Amino acid sequence: AFDKTIAKDNSLAVGFFQRGFVRLQLEMYEEALSDYHMAFSHLRKNPFIDYKQLGLRHILYAWEVLYSTAAAQCRLQQWQEASVTLDKAVVWRPEGRTAILDLALERVQDRLFLEPMQVPLGEFFRPRKKEVEQLDSKDFLGKPKVISSIIPNDEYIGFEPLRLQKQGFYEPSVDALR
Repeated sequence: AFDKTIAKDNSLAVGFFQRGFVRLQLEMYEEALSDYHMAFSHLRKNPFIDYKQLGLRHILYAWEVLYSTAAAQCRLQQWQEASVTLDKAVVWRPEGRTAILDLALERVQDRLFLEPMQVPLGEFFRPRKKEVEQLDSKDFLGKPKVISSIIPNDEYIGFEPLRLQKQGFYEPSVDALR
């Protein structure tokens, strides 16, 4: 399901984040690490992305993505990289709330695994009804029409601005009336 979601919107950072969590649970550590790197890159240097506007009541924070990246690195025995990643997460963490990251740094130094962050259980992507109704394709331009001149003597073919009208030119000929 996450593969299909990411295929439809490959900039969806939370999709990569959640797929990374699932891959960690399935012991696919390299793939999980790659997903966390993709999630962080799709944050585009923003400290967070608020998905409430799209129907997912969750805010994805950059420090959470980095924390989970460090968790994947721990599983791969990349302890030094995990420590560097957690140091980077401290920079992204809001002021005065680094206790979680300090504890995580201690765990990495003791070579203990970290549990990755995830979207809270029970949170589902539910777009608003109004937005789902607007997903139907709409034809704003209409169907093309072939327009021909109703003036019998007009032999012009092409596009141009309105021409000045000549007296008598636009009158039907005597032969056309018969």
